[in-house]
Amino acid sequence: MGININIVQHLAVVMRLVAAVSIAIKYSVAIRSAITLKLYRDFTTQDEIDDQYQIERQVEDPAYYRDFFVNESAAARNELDCHLDVRFGPTVAETVDIFPAADPNAPIVVFIHGGYWRRLSSKEFSLVARGTVARGITMVVTNYALCPRVTIPEITRQSRAALAWLYQSELKFNGSRERIFVSGHSAGGHQVARLLETDWAGDYGLPQNFIRGGFSISGLFDLRPLRYSWLQPMIQLTDDIINAESPQLHEVPQKAPYLFASVGGDESPEFHRQSTDYIAAWNAAGLEGEYDSQVGKNHFSAIDGFADPDSRLCQQLVDFIARCEG
Repeated sequence: MGININIVQHLAVVMRLVAAVSIAIKYSVAIRSAITLKLYRDFTTQDEIDDQYQIERQVEDPAYYRDFFVNESAAARNELDCHLDVRFGPTVAETVDIFPAADPNAPIVVFIHGGYWRRLSSKEFSLVARGTVARGITMVVTNYALCPRVTIPEITRQSRAALAWLYQSELKFNGSRERIFVSGHSAGGHQVARLLETDWAGDYGLPQNFIRGGFSISGLFDLRPLRYSWLQPMIQLTDDIINAESPQLHEVPQKAPYLFASVGGDESPEFHRQSTDYIAAWNAAGLEGEYDSQVGKNHFSAIDGFADPDSRLCQQLVDFIARCEG
């Protein structure tokens, strides 16, 4: 029985194709091994990003700090004169807690709490008034709605509404509307930058310079890495939100007040980079700004100095106000 030559030729072609596909697969595997997809900067996995931004991983006992914030804040509300849950906006979350200083003309520092935009409230941060009020500063601690119920742009709107309300309202507590400053921790530090780049004159009809200065602690100015983190299901970042809410990606305002950016010395390299990069952009635009590293402080303890009138952080805030007004 003769062999069909066409079949032999067909088999030969198939074998060559199989060999070519096998070689292509080997090269493809080699290329994929050599080229690792980068999520953000040099980070290639979510775990690498989480190591930088999941702050509970960076301390031995996160529960200690949660208890500290709750207990110290309760003590502040018990010890200090305060006006709690003062409404400034139409939604139930839009309230402020006010801790007035003794001087009717005291500077007012509006403090915006952290919690990665998705947890905590003003009540866990009353402690920031314990030391600052003793140094003659009226503290206004804002509350806001949280992700995922609202978006980060809505939180920014609420922060702006709080500042506009404060400047326009009849102040029934000690403090001067001509001496308003903003401060915040972590997500609140992000809000500080967003407030300083607001078009107050164009959007609100207010004096552009009514905020005299910004004091950020462990702030977040570039939201891009957080899209690849454990936070994404809660804060639900999109391209539009990242572009709109990342001060680092915006043109720095032509005119803006002094910006002080402090970070705990023991915080992750990414938290330090967030502040150093933004201050560098601020300075490159000809604006006054300063980065500071707090020796021995982590992300949680970076604000505990506000509870102690004799702390380095309280003194820095006093000096910051004097510099802004000088």
